[in-house]
Amino acid sequence: MLHLRVIAPFKRTEQVVEVFDRTPGVTNVVLLPKAARKPEGDVVLADVAREAANTVIDRLKALGLERDGSITAEDIELSISRGAAEAEERAPGEGDDAVVWDQFEQRVALDSRITWAFLAFLAIATQIAAIGVLIPSQILIVGAMVLGPEFGAVAAVSFGLLRRRWRLVGGAARTLALGFAAAIAVTLACALVSRGLGWISPQSLRHHDEVRFIVTPDRWSFIVALLAGAAGVLSITAGKSSALVGVFISVTTVPAAGYMALALALWRWDEVGGSALQLLVNIAGMVVAGTLTLFLQRALWSRYGGGRGKGAKGIPEA
Repeated sequence: MLHLRVIAPFKRTEQVVEVFDRTPGVTNVVLLPKAARKPEGDVVLADVAREAANTVIDRLKALGLERDGSITAEDIELSISRGAAEAEERAPGEGDDAVVWDQFEQRVALDSRITWAFLAFLAIATQIAAIGVLIPSQILIVGAMVLGPEFGAVAAVSFGLLRRRWRLVGGAARTLALGFAAAIAVTLACALVSRGLGWISPQSLRHHDEVRFIVTPDRWSFIVALLAGAAGVLSITAGKSSALVGVFISVTTVPAAGYMALALALWRWDEVGGSALQLLVNIAGMVVAGTLTLFLQRALWSRYGGGRGKGAKGIPEA
């Protein structure tokens, strides 16, 4: 279930209440007259089954509330109510299969911004991966995979391609490019310092068969990236964030960036190319799979999700 809070201009309050009353899957509707001050209006609260959320949000947006009102949604962790249970029964489809598109878009847009936290996490993850390559240590490499924050930007590219939001695609792609460039540069600088101190040398990357997979991309690399991209998007749309950990440790984006920085510092040019190709193969695979997964979710829900319910008089259909 989702909890919706709507601030409606006084003249449109009745239409908002009618949307809630006429849409299957809505319950616990509360009207607070003149409760809102900025923007000014009435406050309408309601609990909505995830399966019906897109219908409700689209109809509210059609009333112009995103311009001169407000629509806020948040997940409900616990709801003890016969009305809520009946609302979920009336709503078409299953909650885990429903994608609340506005919620998904906002999440991936936030996760794909260039922030100091994003750059710091990616740089730290890349350095840990580089140390894992040098030792070598599979545990450190896996830890670096989990720490990497790049999947949000990958998901944003997939969503942008699906919905033709080219600004979102461009912004997320820029975040990935600048983020990995900064992480590789920081790791390269640290590796050069380590080489100057005599801690590492060109021989440091020899005889490390355990991590050779990072610089030898093949068909399996692309297949794993496809599977990880699909699983990652599904984990976000279904609200199963714990599944993202499995996605992070399935792809070798961060280890490839760490290996590339080391290879640059140690003048191992052939391995620079291999790690760069591995990075591109993994990102491309995840983007392709993420876009296809979102497309299939939208198509299957439109066909088998049970439709959008009956429209109310005077309420635009989404």
